[in-house]
Amino acid sequence: MDVKISDSIKYIGCNDKTLDLFESQYPVPNGVSYNSYVILDEKIAVMDTADPRVSDEWLANLEKELNGRTPDYLVVSHMEPDHSGTLRLFLEKYPDTVVVGNVKTFNMMCQFADVCLFENRKHVVAEGDELSLGQHKLTFFMAPMVHWPEVMVEYESTEKILFTADGFGKFGALDVDEPWVDEARRYYLNIVGKYGASVQALLKKAATLDIQTICPLHGPILKENIPYYIDLYNTWSSYKPEEKGVLIACASIHGNTKNAALKLKEKLDAAGVKNMFIDLTRESVSEAVARAFYYDKMVCCACTYDGGLFPPMEDFLHHLRAKAFQGRTVAFVENGTWAPQAAKCMKAVLEPLKNIEFVEPVVTIKSTLSVESEAQLTELAAKLQ
Repeated sequence: MDVKISDSIKYIGCNDKTLDLFESQYPVPNGVSYNSYVILDEKIAVMDTADPRVSDEWLANLEKELNGRTPDYLVVSHMEPDHSGTLRLFLEKYPDTVVVGNVKTFNMMCQFADVCLFENRKHVVAEGDELSLGQHKLTFFMAPMVHWPEVMVEYESTEKILFTADGFGKFGALDVDEPWVDEARRYYLNIVGKYGASVQALLKKAATLDIQTICPLHGPILKENIPYYIDLYNTWSSYKPEEKGVLIACASIHGNTKNAALKLKEKLDAAGVKNMFIDLTRESVSEAVARAFYYDKMVCCACTYDGGLFPPMEDFLHHLRAKAFQGRTVAFVENGTWAPQAAKCMKAVLEPLKNIEFVEPVVTIKSTLSVESEAQLTELAAKLQ
């Protein structure tokens, strides 16, 4: 895989197109990349390892770029197994390499890799510490809870490169031709999304740096239009919508609730209101979460089920709650043949969240859409304009 960074900084990561679920829950139809880098200077620094699924390929990539030399340092930005899973094999192959991390890094290393290093093989760094490799120099910035407590990022000042750990990551292998933003949004909001305040703190540090290239641990290396990517991260991490519009999230059992949701979509379309319909019984919940954050309004359309809420909607709302969904306007369409409870249940999940404005009327359908409930839909559509 030919990924060009510079003459001195080489890409040694791997694509994984055999993985179907990232973190055992997020569909990755186009796979994922495990990124890693090596800086070749008077001293050599390897920037993270890779998932054990690609250990052999990763070690071969590293050996090729080393061309007979031996690494002086291994920088561990993040201890999650998809980035540290080859750590033990690396240390067995290169026993004289010094591992660079912060205090929390080494605590986790003992847990994950059963690797407790002697002090002479550890280089412990803290905020603002520097490591000279010769012409290249790394400065370390702590990024706790982006999205684990031990995370740190590194700025290489000679070539103005920021190594961002999981920040600015994206689903999808590097040889897949697809827009960056959609899969980067889905990646961020589902994996890092809860920790917006931590990301905001890191962005403030990044604002002091002259960044020409971003090297994340997943997804493509970013070299063009860096302010665009940083601005998106600022939007996502401050929980602001990207656009005014309505997500219609629907969980229907027999299709009657779906018919009502699509009727609402027709009314919004006719009024010129930007909107998107998503079927929670068919779409990945991770895609639904990303779309909920994209717009400033959301309508949740669901059935009553066993005296409570139809599980696909319940699952979706609990995902939103876990990812700190906030600052949105929300409306409800419920269906129940004899004892509608869906709206009450949906509101109960979202009520504790920050700055959620609920819109009336709640549209209540008794089995199928009627003249009366369609009139409520019309009224709701007007409120969402």
